[in-house]
Amino acid sequence: MNDMQEKTSPSPEPADPAGGPEAAGPGGEAPVKPVIPAAAAKRANASAIGMIIALVVSIAAFLPIILMNPLPKTEGYRPDIDVAAVSRNATDVAGFTPAAPETGGTFRPNYARWEAGTGSGVPTWEVGFLTPKDSFISLVQTSKANPTWLLQQTRNAPVTGSRNAGGQEWEIRDTGKGEKSLVLDYRGTTVILSGAAQLDEFATLADAVVKSMESSPAVTVSPSGAPAP
Repeated sequence: MNDMQEKTSPSPEPADPAGGPEAAGPGGEAPVKPVIPAAAAKRANASAIGMIIALVVSIAAFLPIILMNPLPKTEGYRPDIDVAAVSRNATDVAGFTPAAPETGGTFRPNYARWEAGTGSGVPTWEVGFLTPKDSFISLVQTSKANPTWLLQQTRNAPVTGSRNAGGQEWEIRDTGKGEKSLVLDYRGTTVILSGAAQLDEFATLADAVVKSMESSPAVTVSPSGAPAP
């Protein structure tokens, strides 16, 4: 009887799943975090590395082609300025024929205009030139120059010498910081060339300015039309 009781004794009751330590109850126990299998993680890393290698290979393949075929260089926008035409249009209001130097296209004008001089009281003819050496020289001409205006135009630079151009002696004013000016009083007007160009380019443009001034009548009347004193 004892043997039978031992054989038929009930086995231990299984733990209640709802009350076990592994269950996520309403008490706020931390949920089980999903784990990516090692094989899947390895495949993901291998795919990312493969994409990077493919990108590097593609760049290396196309880089020599790009280097052998550089982008074309552009000269930028070049405005078509007819200085002579603008000069003729400004003659009546200026009271003189503004200088329109002819340089054979070596000096490219990028503006030409008549300024009434409302602020300074000095009306001026203004032209900007790009030089053959990619520098810049501005031309300013007036029949109403005064010492204050002259200092403003030349940045208060002192007189450092002179330069003959077009058979005339131009006064050189140099700031010592790259900017310089050539000044000429001739045939009733004052002309100032200013910029950071080299003196040989200044001289070339100054020669053309003198020729232009000599081809036009000297100033005999004021801009208002009354006889000059």
